[in-house]
Amino acid sequence: MIIPIRCISCGKPIAHLWEIYQKRISSGEDPKIVLDELGLKDMCCRSVFLTHVDLARKIAKFKKI
Repeated sequence: MIIPIRCISCGKPIAHLWEIYQKRISSGEDPKIVLDELGLKDMCCRSVFLTHVDLARKIAKFKKI
């Protein structure tokens, strides 16, 4: 739901890069080039960004019981 603060495997801080990544991807840039320029070289960090599904807005629609 929310991007992890650190990479699950190596522990590198990655959450601060998520908004930058989203803006650049939505403007049409290639994800590979964006990840390289953000300094995410390890496959574990890259997989967190490439496989993340943002569900926070969808879940926020439901009422709390």
